[in-house]
Amino acid sequence: MPRILLIDDDQELASPLCTYFARFDLDLGVEYHPEQGLRRLREEGADLVILDLMLPDIDGFEVCRIIRRGSEVPIIMLTARGEVTDRVVGLELGADDYLPKPFDPRELVARIQRILKRSARRDLVDQGHWWFQDLHIDQERQAVEVQGVAVKLTHMEYRLLVLLASRPAHPFSRDAILNHLRGIEAELYTRAVDVLVSRLRQKLRPTDYIKTVRGAGYSFVAPRR
Repeated sequence: MPRILLIDDDQELASPLCTYFARFDLDLGVEYHPEQGLRRLREEGADLVILDLMLPDIDGFEVCRIIRRGSEVPIIMLTARGEVTDRVVGLELGADDYLPKPFDPRELVARIQRILKRSARRDLVDQGHWWFQDLHIDQERQAVEVQGVAVKLTHMEYRLLVLLASRPAHPFSRDAILNHLRGIEAELYTRAVDVLVSRLRQKLRPTDYIKTVRGAGYSFVAPRR
């Protein structure tokens, strides 16, 4: 079931949308504050974000900018103003679609379904090849290139890179990394994860896509092209 994240401070909108979306097998999660929405997106991910323009503390344009720094998740922007300039700015910042309020829920669902189908087709085309700015991962050959130059990785390093790159901007804890890699090396332990990450970073230079997330683990920060 596709997971949709609504970031909108209009609490009267959320409940009827959740009920309506369930009829179309869409799982709608709701956050009323932009910072909470961004945190939820980082921690849980989503297949599509519905983002209101008029938000407290941080407007929808800035939230869209923040999302696009580390994610290519589809975004539909909502606004009560419906001005052409708002639509243009939103699309220029990376939004996939724009819908003025008030709107018919049927139209919103139709737009979501269209975008999800388009994303699914793109994923099929890109299956096996991930492009991140200066980094290319070819999963069919288990090959990695940095700035067009082949990089030789051990099997453990390659598996770690694929894990981190599978969810850009998502923090993976050391325990999660251990659970993923222990099928390769049963004696792997927590400290070894730090050593493995350090080796991988060295081999991926001059890129700097693997970041340490204090208290959480490690995160891959390059968005897919």
